[in-house]
Amino acid sequence: MAAPTYLIVVGASAGGMPALVEFVAHLPAAIPAAILVVQHFAPDFDGQHLVDRLARHTALPCRLPADGEPLKASTLYLAPPDRHLLAKDGSVPHLLVTKGPRENHYRPAADTLFRSAAVAYGARTVGVVLTGMLYDGTAGLEFIKRCGGVTIVQDPGEAEFPSMPETALQNVDVDYVVPLHQMAALLAEITHSPAPPPQPLIPDDLRQEAAIAERVVGDTNSVERIAHLVPLTCPDCGGNLWEVNEGNVLRYRCHTGHAYTADSLLHNSQQHLEETLWVALRMMEERKNLLTGMATRGTAAYSAQQQEKLGDIKKHINRLREFLLAGSNPSTVATPED
Repeated sequence: MAAPTYLIVVGASAGGMPALVEFVAHLPAAIPAAILVVQHFAPDFDGQHLVDRLARHTALPCRLPADGEPLKASTLYLAPPDRHLLAKDGSVPHLLVTKGPRENHYRPAADTLFRSAAVAYGARTVGVVLTGMLYDGTAGLEFIKRCGGVTIVQDPGEAEFPSMPETALQNVDVDYVVPLHQMAALLAEITHSPAPPPQPLIPDDLRQEAAIAERVVGDTNSVERIAHLVPLTCPDCGGNLWEVNEGNVLRYRCHTGHAYTADSLLHNSQQHLEETLWVALRMMEERKNLLTGMATRGTAAYSAQQQEKLGDIKKHINRLREFLLAGSNPSTVATPED
């Protein structure tokens, strides 16, 4: 089978399995494109289960690819669980399957796939974001736009989980917003049109980021070419973060290869903050119990001192509990007394 003229790259998360089934069911059996799919799985998920499920609804061959496997037209490749799927150009376009650093806390990640496809195929790349939660795929669509490709988003009104499509629409000038049942006809029209000329220049920063993903582990010099250091810490490895210089989607990288959109980083910091506050609440409750015991066992003067400390810790506990139960929104919590 011939090498593909186009690459269609697809990202899905929550609600993705039934959406992908409907997506492939309408695809023609012969399409001059390879379809590369990222579906967020648990690391121990058996990806072959989804491959077999998709194969029952389409005439396209469906595969879990091996590292180095040549790309073929009219074939669907599903990123294996806990592995990034990358497209690579060359005399024989092929796939890379790696266990590189997570992006937006995902492996496989749609952003990682979309970027590699945009660098490899330029204007002959079509990016599709389906149902899902949070932010993966948004930066990836911008990568494709910057390389001259086409971007498509599932209509959020029909998506089981609209967060991924909505975030993409808020941050990227998406070319098409369509329901699932119209997507196959649109893809057939795009891929059967005359192939656009190669993008005269793929942006250097995207080439650099694609190279970092292929090497599995980055380095400080590579990141410094495309980003500047900021006073933030990588939530996955604890290293420094650099703010990426190019693109409209605000993004960050560490030198080991982890990457985040600003939205993803903000969501993560909120989670860690809440976890830390619950630990603090537990420690304050334990301190309260210890002070209670000391107050009941000490002398009258000593007990009075412990009772004063006990009153203070109870006030702190109540304020922190109110803050947590209000969803960490300070505007809903009464202002502490001076």
